[in-house]
Amino acid sequence: MSTENLPQNPAAQPRKPRVAVVFGGRSSEHGISTVTAGAVLGAIDRTKYDVLPIGITRDGRWVLTADEPQRMAITDRRTPEVLDVAESTEGGVVLPVDPANREVVYSEPGAVPKALGEVDVVFPVLHGPFGEDGTLQGLLELSGVPYVGSGVLASAVGQDKDYMKRVFTSFGLKVGPYVVIRPREWQQDQSAARKRIVDFAGEHGWPLFVKPARAGSSIGITKVDGLAGLDEAIAEAQRHDPKIIVEAALTGREIECGVLEFEDGPRASVPAEIPPPSAHAYYDFDAKYIDSTPGVVPAPLTDEQTAELQRLAVEAFDAASCEGLVRADFFLTEDGEFVINEINTLPGFTPISMYPKMWEASGVGYAELVDRLIQAALRRPTGLR
Repeated sequence: MSTENLPQNPAAQPRKPRVAVVFGGRSSEHGISTVTAGAVLGAIDRTKYDVLPIGITRDGRWVLTADEPQRMAITDRRTPEVLDVAESTEGGVVLPVDPANREVVYSEPGAVPKALGEVDVVFPVLHGPFGEDGTLQGLLELSGVPYVGSGVLASAVGQDKDYMKRVFTSFGLKVGPYVVIRPREWQQDQSAARKRIVDFAGEHGWPLFVKPARAGSSIGITKVDGLAGLDEAIAEAQRHDPKIIVEAALTGREIECGVLEFEDGPRASVPAEIPPPSAHAYYDFDAKYIDSTPGVVPAPLTDEQTAELQRLAVEAFDAASCEGLVRADFFLTEDGEFVINEINTLPGFTPISMYPKMWEASGVGYAELVDRLIQAALRRPTGLR
């Protein structure tokens, strides 16, 4: 008897890969991470994947959240919180730490833990420390769960502007002048640390940019025009990170380039230019996300400049051993030289963010970009590679 025309058993059908979108987190970029999660959740093809949204609160609790992307948008100049979309403030989500078991468990006080099913891949959209810096990546490596983006080393290097610049310099990429003040140095002798910054300003001139060494989204950054504002700028940076970096101002154009890993290796997008924002002293958090200063895509560069920038962006990707995706930020100086400022291993991924805009202009739309990143993560093993 032929079985060709018999109805198929649904249980025998292969299940769709399950994607856990993890967002929020303990860093000062909690809000913009939640906005990014809304955009990614809205773009994932539900006919192709099952989705499990998991939020991390500001105090570090993992919670199950509503799969409602529309509630994760900036409203009245306010970024959303994980608790705005949490299914419960009492229950918690636990990821497995056994590579042989990828089942996520949800538990509430006084209740029997509930299995939420296996997770095949994690799409982390966390920004800043405790997520983008290799900590989450290390947990997922221990768990044997594939994930989107760079591994532990590249994530850590990409988060720490000090060591990032050291890596770039060792690979022959040009970086701008900077000085780092470490926590112990500041604690032991503030006067000597302050003098190092003042001497640096004497050599390179004012203004200076005082930044947290391990933060992003332009949070905690102050443009300092003279000695009078220095202590306040240091205090603001140290609110976000006890380690600070002070950079000399570079005169030139801000140019960005996206890198995406394809099956045959990393490729660079068309570049974008960030024009000086008219209502802000520099390209700060409000200019990026609240007032949405538009970038120019593609950047008005010559063919030779575009090719050189793309080459350098891929070199930066490889220098830091990155995987998946990177946004590389450069200055084009007045003498026509590209100076790399930094890379972002989990760049802004909202619909208005420059990384997806650059790839859209390169022929890869937002939904396809999300899909490519998930597929790349599913292909890539965890562990040493």
